[in-house]
Amino acid sequence: MRFSSCHPLMLGSAVAAGAVLSVLTPALSPAVHASLEDSPKAVLDEAWQIVNREYVDGTFNNVDWQAIRYELMSREYTSNTQAYSALRRALQRLEDPYTRFMTPQQFEALTNQTSGELSGVGIRLRKDAATNALVIVEPIPNSPASGAGIQSGDRLLSIDGELTDDMTLDEASERIRGEEGVAVTLRIERDGANPFNVELTRARIELTNVFYDLKTDQNMNVGYIQLTEFSAHAAEQMQTAIQTLVEQGAEGFVLDLRGNPGGLLDASVAIARMWLPSGTIVRTVDRVGTSENIRATNTAITQLPLVVLVDGNSASSSEILTGALRDNNRATVVGSQTFGKALVQSVHRLSDGSGLAVTISHYFTPNGTDISHRGIVPDVAVDLSEAQMRQLSSNPERFATLADPQYSRAISVLQSDVLTLRQTRQQLSRPATPNTAPDNVGTQAVRPTEILVRP
Repeated sequence: MRFSSCHPLMLGSAVAAGAVLSVLTPALSPAVHASLEDSPKAVLDEAWQIVNREYVDGTFNNVDWQAIRYELMSREYTSNTQAYSALRRALQRLEDPYTRFMTPQQFEALTNQTSGELSGVGIRLRKDAATNALVIVEPIPNSPASGAGIQSGDRLLSIDGELTDDMTLDEASERIRGEEGVAVTLRIERDGANPFNVELTRARIELTNVFYDLKTDQNMNVGYIQLTEFSAHAAEQMQTAIQTLVEQGAEGFVLDLRGNPGGLLDASVAIARMWLPSGTIVRTVDRVGTSENIRATNTAITQLPLVVLVDGNSASSSEILTGALRDNNRATVVGSQTFGKALVQSVHRLSDGSGLAVTISHYFTPNGTDISHRGIVPDVAVDLSEAQMRQLSSNPERFATLADPQYSRAISVLQSDVLTLRQTRQQLSRPATPNTAPDNVGTQAVRPTEILVRP
């Protein structure tokens, strides 16, 4: 489990707040503790204590947090559902949508999402717009589905006997996921074959958050990397992607963060260090004004030219990585303005399996920029029209090709950097020109100017 009592997460956009120490709550007597055991109030007390101890704004947005505790604990609750509703109303008083309560089911979903793992059979689905059929995009490597011979393009007709005709993607995915070691039966239709059943045993599967390919665009070998989320496995997957593409002969990179909502702070820092040889990655400030500068550690894998693609759904950890690469002049940012999230949350598991995310600090880019509600404005702005977005949505095969306006512009920017790098390498590879000055001229040998070259 990656969630400790103070594990930092980047969860969404919110505003910065003050930094004043809060008043600690009085200790509860043994009698009060006993009365709370096995009571819905136990979760309320846990959650209140965490916010009281950690919330980024010690004034709680000018809310009397002690009075909130009295309100919560003075009521009687006949069910957890009633208690959960009361807690949500209390947290809303902070006017911070990212300090939030999660039911046990919601907390489990978030745990799966950020851990980069889930219990299932390992297939990616899409909804065919023309036929409304659920189509398997691909089986995840080394999963029960790939082991059973499931193929890209297979159509999913039913799950444990229930037809998928009217199921949404989320509903189908929910039915396929389940307890590890428990079987699920999928009915598959494949071109050229009669429908058939496949029984798969659910397993713990590492999700892929990094997709990469060596493309040839504008006479360049382009290392294209799409990062969909900063999960616990994202850094190791990114390392594999960069190293593989370098070995395959990439001359430059496009790092696609479009639609990436964020994830783990640690993952964004680790990935920044793969691209950035030195400099500050991010600065965080907590409720008492304590500032921490997180820096690169001379562990960059490559310094080849880099372009970062972003859009309005690039948030949180995506903005930390983008800000670090741009402020340190390591990359050119192309696309549309990012989401504008500048807060860090910690996620806590509560005693009944529910969860609480609480904002604990504010962050700034290396240049000291506060991106709250403003986001990062790209170096090269390419905003998509509604028609262009519909085109890409209905024709996903165009995404990250020259038919994708943002990607196409990224390639144009990268091309300039790659051509400069090629010319520099050619200059270095030429043999040195001998000194041909006449003997009667009192010349002194001049050392050629050193040229710094990116490997």
